[in-house]
Amino acid sequence: MDFKSLYQQISDFIPNTDQEFADKKIFISLMEKYPDTILTRKNPVAHLTGSGFIFNPHRDQCLMVFHNLYRSWSWSGGHADGCSDLLSVAIREAEEETGIKNLKPISEKIISLDVLPVFGHFKNGKYVSTHLHLSIAFSLIADDRLPLTINPDENSDVAWLPLESIEKYSSEKHMLPIYQKIIKRTKAL
Repeated sequence: MDFKSLYQQISDFIPNTDQEFADKKIFISLMEKYPDTILTRKNPVAHLTGSGFIFNPHRDQCLMVFHNLYRSWSWSGGHADGCSDLLSVAIREAEEETGIKNLKPISEKIISLDVLPVFGHFKNGKYVSTHLHLSIAFSLIADDRLPLTINPDENSDVAWLPLESIEKYSSEKHMLPIYQKIIKRTKAL
């Protein structure tokens, strides 16, 4: 997928929440303003990321990581690093962060668009300024019997968590509406 196709995919996404209507406008605006850097970390304002919300086959659990930076259970995902195929980014990041193999998309369509703040922090001894992640999320599915591994650079635990009690695990309260939105949309697929 090239940048033009990604732009079209985002343009074609039909939001159904006020948050997504507003966030989609930001996506489009920043993609038009920064076409050469929005897919990379070279853009200090914002960059595109691919996120994966991973369900088990029964769709009653999700695979999450205990994220070292945020000190919270969260979904997997990461920087596009120049790749305009954000579904492949979401799958790659999920594999890197959880060790799970044979991930498949439940749908190849975007499940959620979200503008997420990343506050200033140190990574690898270097300060990273506050910026935005333009998260393009997909619903993924994986076998919950497969072995899991942590990625100590980013997380300190990986586990299958029950969907009905996700709010007990995530201390990032701003993420809960996003997770609930994705769960509801995926159950409808």
